[in-house]
Amino acid sequence: MIPLYVLVAAFLLFRASDLAGFAYFSEWHPSLQAATAVMLLVAASAHWGSKRRDLIRMVPSAFPQPALIVTVTGLLEIAGAAGLLFPVTSRLASICLAVLMAAMFPANVKAARQSLTIGGRPVPRLPVRALLQLIFIAAVLLAG
Repeated sequence: MIPLYVLVAAFLLFRASDLAGFAYFSEWHPSLQAATAVMLLVAASAHWGSKRRDLIRMVPSAFPQPALIVTVTGLLEIAGAAGLLFPVTSRLASICLAVLMAAMFPANVKAARQSLTIGGRPVPRLPVRALLQLIFIAAVLLAG
């Protein structure tokens, strides 16, 4: 749920920054691009922090080298966040991020079905997790 809170809060902050004179964020699209990038960076930070072991446990057993998968997906989230911010790469980045999120969904299914935790907090149930994933996919596609 933290990435959702970050996405919404960052979007509102960027939109409000227009009131402080940052005209770049006077439209919704640049605000969404920046907010989505912030959300992705926060999500990526879990791939190396105290939550790394929890993310590794989420990787379905059918996939080899779960630690490597967690590292690579974190790097791809960082690259995607950067890609969203540049007009020449934002569309491709958004498509790649949507594919990445869809590819990572089996880990979310496993976490929900096995009642795993991330940072000691239980993951949301599968319907909530699926809705969150759809929101994130919509955000990256709109940002692109």
